[in-house]
Amino acid sequence: MLHTIVSLTKKFISIKSTPDNTKALEKVLELALSNLEGYTIERFERNGVRSALIYNAKKRPKKFKIILNGHLDVIPGKEHQYIPEIKGDKLYGVGSMDMKASAVCLIRIFKEVVDKISYPLGLQLVTDEETGGFNGTKYQIENGVRAEFTIAGEPTNFDVVHKAKGILQVKISAKGKTAHGAYPWRGDNAIWKMNEFFNALQKKYPVPDHEIWATTVNVSRIETTNKAFNKIPDDCVAWLDVRFVPEETETIKKSVQQLLPKGFTFDVIAHEPALFTDENNEFIKLLKKIVQHTGGRTIRLRGAHGSSDARHFTYVNCSGIEFGPIGEGIGSDYEWVDIPSLGKYYRILKNFLLTVKS
Repeated sequence: MLHTIVSLTKKFISIKSTPDNTKALEKVLELALSNLEGYTIERFERNGVRSALIYNAKKRPKKFKIILNGHLDVIPGKEHQYIPEIKGDKLYGVGSMDMKASAVCLIRIFKEVVDKISYPLGLQLVTDEETGGFNGTKYQIENGVRAEFTIAGEPTNFDVVHKAKGILQVKISAKGKTAHGAYPWRGDNAIWKMNEFFNALQKKYPVPDHEIWATTVNVSRIETTNKAFNKIPDDCVAWLDVRFVPEETETIKKSVQQLLPKGFTFDVIAHEPALFTDENNEFIKLLKKIVQHTGGRTIRLRGAHGSSDARHFTYVNCSGIEFGPIGEGIGSDYEWVDIPSLGKYYRILKNFLLTVKS
């Protein structure tokens, strides 16, 4: 089984399924679906983005017990990284860890258990997670896909990610008054006004010097229409990427807005929910037991600073986690997945699904 998983993963890696490569995204999805013949394949498409939902029934269940969620798109890498390479126990290549190897495992696990269980199990394969998942997972949810519990096969080194930060992306605009740069008292510099806001923002959300579970703010862009040295700018726009902890879900927008000086504008570009599933959730408790029994280790629950498609299920009150094999180097020149961990991952999830009660 491990040989089969590695072989298909290598084929996936060799397909350059980056967000801008529509043909490659379609190719990798079709390759995945060719390994799922005989099951119902429900296809979805929005804005040119394709995804699929696979299950073992003529009609989609009103609600799945569990959905396995995998994405086939990748963060772009260098050309040589699309040629999979095995060194020792590591499989190198773009998307090897995030998350083509996991997706292959989910496909194999689905095929192995779906005929042996009495509850509805779904397999969700999407091609836009790296760009937000709005036309894949979220679109499927908008079309009525529901589950009691979702497992996104994101790389976690066998930890269970049961909470992840939400995303608030906003554009802040400041207005001032133009004047000649030699006479600053005659104008009102919008950039200096924006700087006052930055000082207040940094005081409330200081940049941490180490990993910490707290809301963070990244100032990702500052711009003005002014192009001259000797002119006082009358406009300034800043882009903020706020990653907030679940506890601040209801307050984060107001917290940032309260820092704005008079006359500033606040435009929300994206506001994505935080993921949070209680550690006493029955599925998490069962998975902990299975990991202990199968892998001989105690599972670690933790939060993630980034997000995954699991967050979209928050909108419909579906619990979810991220859970994946061992690897490193996501988005780097040396991304890899540990091959033996793929076998362990397969066994853990297979035993988990076979143990879940109807």
